[in-house]
Amino acid sequence: MTPKWRELADKLAERIRSGEYAPGRQLPHIRDLVEAGEGSKSTVHAAYRALEAEGLVTSSRGHGTVVREQAPLKRLGIARYDKAKWRDGDEVAFIADRVASGRAYKRGEQTQTISRVPASPIVAQAHGLPEGAEVYARARLVKEGDQPTHTLTSYYRPEHVEGTRLVDPTPGPAGRGGGFRVLYDAGYEIDHMREELFARVPKPDEVEQLKLLPGEWVVELHRTTYTADGTVVEFAIGIHAATRFAWSYDFKVPDSAAEAPK
Repeated sequence: MTPKWRELADKLAERIRSGEYAPGRQLPHIRDLVEAGEGSKSTVHAAYRALEAEGLVTSSRGHGTVVREQAPLKRLGIARYDKAKWRDGDEVAFIADRVASGRAYKRGEQTQTISRVPASPIVAQAHGLPEGAEVYARARLVKEGDQPTHTLTSYYRPEHVEGTRLVDPTPGPAGRGGGFRVLYDAGYEIDHMREELFARVPKPDEVEQLKLLPGEWVVELHRTTYTADGTVVEFAIGIHAATRFAWSYDFKVPDSAAEAPK
């Protein structure tokens, strides 16, 4: 049987999605739902915690439980890396997501730190380097207004980026067109990439850095970026607040049988 708290959470979630409970509206006090026969105090409290973990509401002292103002950002897949955006224009990846979501942005909403660090096992493997070899780590924190949305740390071989804007700690993207444009200008045009996604419970420092809601998970992204000859020019690890993004992929369906040589 479905737990009573889950039934109540689903009922309230439907009212939120239908617009009956609009963004910014406070949900009924727990005692009011108890008096209305929706369940015990612990049942209603569990339902509200579930809604908060699912990103539909926020709870705070003095304000109660309030429907969240904004839908998740659209996190584009293939389209966010369109060369016309960053090579010919100035629409770096996180800005492409904001544009697709119809949301405002400021270039300064991305901050960063640059450091030379020993390559961890996963970074060394991605770049084909010995473990502990020095790489540049370009760590970014991206916010929407005051709310963090994700972190992204890119790792580069020093010989690919030394002396470029990619090792400049100035807040915001690395100049017009961002990091991919810098690589392009240095003679490393990106050609293809692999992305892997993992959902997991956040670490304590990630909860603090991303201001995660109680029970909210993160989506960890691993991105490996290649030139046409197979050279890895970037390996990146992103940590995304799970409820703040809707992942969107649009691609042509392959037909390997039709493409095989006759």
